[in-house]
Amino acid sequence: MKILLVEDQSKVASFIIRGLKEEAYSVDYCSNGKEANSNMSLYEYDVILLDLMLPDSSGVELCRKWRKQGLLTPVIMLTARSDVDSRINGLDAGANDYLCKPFDFGELLARIRVQLRQDLAQNATVLTVYDLKMDLYKREVYRAEKKIDLTVKEFNLLEYLLRNKGRVVSRTAIIEHVWDMHFDSDTNIVDVFIRYLRKKIDEGFDEKIIETCRGRGYTIA
Repeated sequence: MKILLVEDQSKVASFIIRGLKEEAYSVDYCSNGKEANSNMSLYEYDVILLDLMLPDSSGVELCRKWRKQGLLTPVIMLTARSDVDSRINGLDAGANDYLCKPFDFGELLARIRVQLRQDLAQNATVLTVYDLKMDLYKREVYRAEKKIDLTVKEFNLLEYLLRNKGRVVSRTAIIEHVWDMHFDSDTNIVDVFIRYLRKKIDEGFDEKIIETCRGRGYTIA
């Protein structure tokens, strides 16, 4: 899962980023509204953590703008302002949740999980193709009723491919969504993990799930 953190306090941002990475989330970080708008135009995110007070704009303004543009991504607003009017303004602007600073990091993780669960509830909680089944709640994968053990990155990679079933996804899109980095033409990390996945989910089966589209990327048809 890929998260955008928009927070102008560097110490707070470092604390949040470190904790999210420990939980295997990919994180992009912006310290102001201009950077956040730029990232939003380039990348897709599963959750946005948005500070209320930014040096060049407010979280309320940003959230309202994104919602008017049709953004459906869950937004959790982070702020030191705990008064009722501030919470109402944030929620009315389109925020899904509101968390007051200082907060317990475990609570932030729980609120992120709530948003991801609600997103899954609106979509599929089990992804399937041929005889492969991925349970997103239990984070389990089965092929022909046999459980397949995947690492966190392997699971996230397979989930991203399954969510884009029928589409060719480029190496750039994969590495930016699944890994906590932007594309580097010298890295072969995507191809390496595709090989790992194929060994676990395709080896020994006549029907191969992951297809290579030369010069374009990978797909699950």
